Amino acid sequence: MPNAQTTLLEIRGLAKSFPGVKALQGVDFTVRRGEVHALMGENGAGKSTLIKVLTGVYPRDSGTVRLDGAEINAASPKAAEALGISTVYQEVNLIPHLSVAENICLGRSITRFGLISWRAMARRAEAALARVDLKLDVNQPVSSCSIAIQQMIAIARALDVSGKLLILDEPTSSLDEKEVEELFTVIRKLRAEGLGIVIVTHFMDQVYAISDRITVLRDGQLVGEYETAKLPRTELVSKMIGKELSLVPTIPYDDGAAHARPEPLVELKNYGRAGSVTGMNLTIGKGEVVGLAGLLGSGRTETARLIFGIDKAQTGEMLLDGKPTQFGSPRQAIRAGFAFTPENRKVDGIIPRLSIRENIILALQARQGALKTLSRKEQEELAEKYIKLIGISTPGAEQLVVNLSGGNQQKVLLARWLATQPRLLILDEPTRGIDVGAKAEILKLVQSLREQGMSILFISSELEEVARDSQRVVVLRDRAKVGELSGKQVTEENIMHTIAGHAK
Repeated sequence: MPNAQTTLLEIRGLAKSFPGVKALQGVDFTVRRGEVHALMGENGAGKSTLIKVLTGVYPRDSGTVRLDGAEINAASPKAAEALGISTVYQEVNLIPHLSVAENICLGRSITRFGLISWRAMARRAEAALARVDLKLDVNQPVSSCSIAIQQMIAIARALDVSGKLLILDEPTSSLDEKEVEELFTVIRKLRAEGLGIVIVTHFMDQVYAISDRITVLRDGQLVGEYETAKLPRTELVSKMIGKELSLVPTIPYDDGAAHARPEPLVELKNYGRAGSVTGMNLTIGKGEVVGLAGLLGSGRTETARLIFGIDKAQTGEMLLDGKPTQFGSPRQAIRAGFAFTPENRKVDGIIPRLSIRENIILALQARQGALKTLSRKEQEELAEKYIKLIGISTPGAEQLVVNLSGGNQQKVLLARWLATQPRLLILDEPTRGIDVGAKAEILKLVQSLREQGMSILFISSELEEVARDSQRVVVLRDRAKVGELSGKQVTEENIMHTIAGHAK
């Protein structure tokens, strides 16, 4: 328990539930004056819920929140700001067509005799920007500023509104290395002024560069609070994932000569995009399952999006069968024999109000084009074939997908892509949110497809799955490749060591 004189924010026993979900269960969280406190955890850990309860977006179910020793209960974000708590979100919440001064003073315009005093607003905006070491024309529209400058303007606005606790939610997600260091210079200055700063980020290197303490949440519960300087990276990874690392050393890397590599299907050479993935080197062989492993925000999905043509690479090249290739759209990737089941099947995958038949034939029909439509008979035959092949539990092909379980919805999504007979199948979190039985069936299918010669890029936050089902594993951290494991090296423990940067 910190000394009462140093404590700024003290949360005890915080609980918040939604229908069927306990988002927070008895969580404690303490922030001191003049410290940068990193809040960390994987998907579903409860980070966003904690912040939203603290800032009045959600009411809490139970627990106490004290600020400067006084119990508070913010009923709205505006009420939280009035108390001295302000948040800057990942998506900068500014109004592009308004000026810098108007954005900083929004809702608090300075008036004289009922008229806005533009000169006074400009002085106030300039003073706010000075706190973040920024000097610019406050009359220019925000839209004319870079993302990095907009981030600083958002922080200046937050400080102008309230000056006790600043919460930064993924503040560096759109910044390059130089811009990150400039932001950290400002954060260090604010820390020296006695401000309490909470930073939510998935970038481990940045956590160790800027934070004083780390609080780790997992599955809505507190794992613990730690001094950053005293917490080894391997232990942080272990606490976030929920798996203990033994003291057994990692298996040393070898040159790969002992492991026969299949003929390459896809090769990425220094492939990357700003704000996405840095200089990716990756090979996927024919008939090979390659795993992509890393913590949330490491660049796994971003790599998949680049390969599939959703995002366009800005550096390097991709080779397909040894020939330079770059897809301008997912349609081109599909025509080349690529398939992609996205992480969020409900938003980016299935179309819930269409039938199983209609969902299954979508990708194949898109590849063939509007002039070569599948007949109703062909559609029904395809649907029945894959319902049986994958084991989709349904009374019939005309059942609406919205009525299926999560596992069966995932199978429908797989069936859609298998109907195109792809050369490369990209699976992004294929077992997330489904029951144990369906998970086992899907993983068994993955191995069956590999044995039939299909190449698979397998992305999962479940390191046990990655280690068990991949011939090789490429490990990512902070949007870059940090290691590759093959053969006997592919173990859950070695993956965790590599993520932490402790592989030998």
